[in-house]
Amino acid sequence: MKTEKKVVSNLNKCYSISELTYQGEHCFLVAAEKHDPCLLFSEDGTQLDTVWTEPGGVMTMTQVPGTDGQFLATHQFYSPNDSANAKIVIVTPKGKGNWEIRTLCCAPFVHRFGILHRAGRNYLIACCLKTGHEYKEDWRFKGACFGAELPSDLSAFDEGHQLELTLIKDGLLKNHGYSLTRHGGHDAALIGCEEGTFLIDPPAVAGADWTVTQIHHVPSSDSVLVDFDGDGQLELGCISPFHGASLTIYHLDAHGNYVPQWKYSRPESETEMLHATWACELLGKPTWIVGWRKGTKDTIAITWDPESGTYQTEYIDRNTGCANALHFVNKEGRDVIVATNREINEVALYTFTE
Repeated sequence: MKTEKKVVSNLNKCYSISELTYQGEHCFLVAAEKHDPCLLFSEDGTQLDTVWTEPGGVMTMTQVPGTDGQFLATHQFYSPNDSANAKIVIVTPKGKGNWEIRTLCCAPFVHRFGILHRAGRNYLIACCLKTGHEYKEDWRFKGACFGAELPSDLSAFDEGHQLELTLIKDGLLKNHGYSLTRHGGHDAALIGCEEGTFLIDPPAVAGADWTVTQIHHVPSSDSVLVDFDGDGQLELGCISPFHGASLTIYHLDAHGNYVPQWKYSRPESETEMLHATWACELLGKPTWIVGWRKGTKDTIAITWDPESGTYQTEYIDRNTGCANALHFVNKEGRDVIVATNREINEVALYTFTE
């Protein structure tokens, strides 16, 4: 695997990334964790616009399905100790340098969220790291997940007319991890917290309940489901515990339980604060991209090697402290990963060839 790196921005505390289709072009967004901007780039890394200059605190962004450049984003999540005013906002392009920002819903401590599609409807799932806070490092108020059907037209929502959320699941300590997955032919959410990993399905029909299934009981900061070895069964990859240093892949046994199959062998003193996580197909192989923000601050690609019958890792970059990563295939058909290398304030674009 050959990697070509291009630094496209030096954005202070760069953090969140999302693809965006706007004016017929495939683009991507990058936003900051602190009081810093959100930037729009073409897929080759050319900066096209500044979406906002503040308030920042952006953990998640995702495009509203069927729109031309409209997206949702978290605002004002600055840290686990400073996020009581966090919310999800609607961002709508009105022209270059002119992006309208309205409140969709206030959701204290909302860290991750996603839009799930099932049976012709879109659903919002909002994952809150905790539900209350009174002092630094206060974890007495466990996190929760909330949901709502997301209308196709969001023009009616603002600070005074917010989307109403309903509780899906509470009692989730350090509710940090979210990834979009497929389950039963529809979108589902994979949630990681101290209680383990949960699979959450949106309603099968309008008005029905969400379905919550616990698939693992080991504490997880983030989890992914990937069929690494091509046997038709999804392996479970877990970063453990919250902002932890342990990286493990679990395989389903004959009884349907996830049992350890592989653990990253680097000393955990070198892999502190595992954080970036993205499951994709890279150069034709199911791949898990993982980066960590302390220790050696490296970013790696994990794949299954059928010849040796085990997993292998390759470095994507070193000593960068990647917070989040995003994969896409560009218009030339080449595999690209965008990474927010938060610890060195660097937005990097990596292009891969065999």
